[in-house]
Amino acid sequence: MEGDSTSTRQLRSETAVIEEWNGIDSSKLTKTATITVAGDSVQKSSRRFNHLSRRILDAFVPEGFPSSVTPDYVPFQIWDSLQGLSTYIRTMLSTQALLSAIGVGEKSATVIGATFLWFLRDLTGMLGGILFTFYQGANLDSNAKMWRLVADLMNDLGMLMDLVSPVFPSAFVFIVCLGSISRSFTGVASGATRAALTQHFALQNNAADISAKEGSQETIATMIGMALGMLLAHITTGHATAIWFCFLSLTVFHMYANYKAVRCLSLATLNCERSSILLSHFMETGQVLSPKQVSVMEHVLPVWTTSWTANTVKCLYQRVQLGVRISSLNSDQVVDLSHLASSYYKKGKYMLLARKSTISVVMHKDSVAADILQAFVHALVLAKLDDKERSMHFESQSWMAKNYESFVLKLTSLGWKTERLLSPSVAWKANWFISSSDEKVD
Repeated sequence: MEGDSTSTRQLRSETAVIEEWNGIDSSKLTKTATITVAGDSVQKSSRRFNHLSRRILDAFVPEGFPSSVTPDYVPFQIWDSLQGLSTYIRTMLSTQALLSAIGVGEKSATVIGATFLWFLRDLTGMLGGILFTFYQGANLDSNAKMWRLVADLMNDLGMLMDLVSPVFPSAFVFIVCLGSISRSFTGVASGATRAALTQHFALQNNAADISAKEGSQETIATMIGMALGMLLAHITTGHATAIWFCFLSLTVFHMYANYKAVRCLSLATLNCERSSILLSHFMETGQVLSPKQVSVMEHVLPVWTTSWTANTVKCLYQRVQLGVRISSLNSDQVVDLSHLASSYYKKGKYMLLARKSTISVVMHKDSVAADILQAFVHALVLAKLDDKERSMHFESQSWMAKNYESFVLKLTSLGWKTERLLSPSVAWKANWFISSSDEKVD
């Protein structure tokens, strides 16, 4: 008994320290509390301020931040919030002008008249959104950065129309409807590209969490923007010059913030332009560029707006037509295609036809996503080797057999997603089979 009590006293004289840590990533944990046990006494020391600030931060950033998102998440969100703030401030100015033009506050204005104009404005916007989705829906995912910027340009144009509408009473309805159509493009393009960017940011399959926290950030920006907008609208009421100066200044800042936001993005998916840049550099140096390096080189505006700066490397992909319809070819081209089917592409999942300045890609009906990527890369190689004095198909086939697998492996090692090519859907495909007596393309 005496030995047991001595042992107990020795154990109680020891001091134990237990630490509490918070976080998902083991390499980026935060110590929130320390518990010291000395005999029968227990002392707790917690960093309440840090814990409280972390809890507040958790309402606006994804769980596990910053390790649960890509490195470009923070700079993008900062610039995106700033551009959103300027948008909400300008919305108050444009809405004030629009309501004034409708007749709010005037005795001569009727409720039914104002309601009809508002209904017509919304109706044209809805129809515009449907038409935009029909014509450009398939391109939004493959050119997320460009369409993100274009969406905000269209939103600026829509708000400008609202602000201009009171100046031209005779064309008021037309101008307001045009502005509504412009903003409808913004809604479709912004929503679609936001989904693509959310998938890019998510490193731990946490796209839903990122999207929810994006909503919280946007809510804060909206509240601040509305408050500042109401204050600005009150100050500038009756001063047209001040209204236009504030609106145009905020618009310039809005576009600058948008440009900086999309320039921050380093997307690891392969679209047509990024594939072209990567392949051209690989064929010249044998090395593969990282997503961050390519992000500096790719366009964020439509290519036609920067055609004066475009070079052959960046525009190589424009020569490739992916998923060409067989029936759209003329007789001579179909004959050429049948010869290619019996020689270079007898067992292939695609065929390439060089015509004038373009490379047409005909996909096999059994082709999959990996085949489409390979076909596009092969077409880029063919376009780069374009020289009528030599056998382009033979040289391009040899290059693909020797370098394609190495090229894809190097891309994967640097974090590129090589499962598929982000491009408009390939709806038209073909089937070909060759017999000893004839050559036939269906």
